[in-house]
Amino acid sequence: MKFPAAAVALAGLVTAACGQQPTAVSDDGEAVRERAQAAQTAKRRTGAELQDRALNRVIRTVYLCDNSERLSVDFDNPRQMATVRNSSGEAVDLYQERAAEGIWYKASGYELRGKGVMATWTSDGRPPTACRALD
Repeated sequence: MKFPAAAVALAGLVTAACGQQPTAVSDDGEAVRERAQAAQTAKRRTGAELQDRALNRVIRTVYLCDNSERLSVDFDNPRQMATVRNSSGEAVDLYQERAAEGIWYKASGYELRGKGVMATWTSDGRPPTACRALD
């Protein structure tokens, strides 16, 4: 029985790889600390990377309002829209407006304005209510 040269070479590589001893990992505290810092540094993103990520994807935020309403908001940044779903499952699409600070989305009879974790929700025919984003 004849084997192709590539199969023989592959078998040799696999056999050689299996025979290698794993490298020892230092257990001293300094080495552990350095590895942890290196891992955190690799995960950290620059401000430009964070901004690009936020501007080019949909971000979901849940708000709890003073009138006991719970709002789930999908901010679709590429389309400059927000979809607001209330506690009963009703949804409305709002369109982004230019705000001096924070966020401002509106559609006929509906408006969501805010800055930071605070927002004001106005729904058709009801008085505005203050809302806070949940962590």
